[in-house]
Amino acid sequence: MDFTIRAEYEAGQTPGEPDARVAVWHMSRGDDPRAMCGADLAKEAATQPEDAWGTDAAHPFCSVCGAAYIRSLPR
Repeated sequence: MDFTIRAEYEAGQTPGEPDARVAVWHMSRGDDPRAMCGADLAKEAATQPEDAWGTDAAHPFCSVCGAAYIRSLPR
């Protein structure tokens, strides 16, 4: 399964604003804007590839999404 890291923005900020600040990064399945933690994120939100998980580029990261992602990886 493909995963995508998707941004949740700080209060009052929306995707597309030039200086929109990311509050936290979440993991979602494919292109689904719903995060693995259940948060509904903007379809237009900034995204990163799955392999950015665990790097500074995806900091801060939702701990609930992180745990769900780890559980979904093949063993």
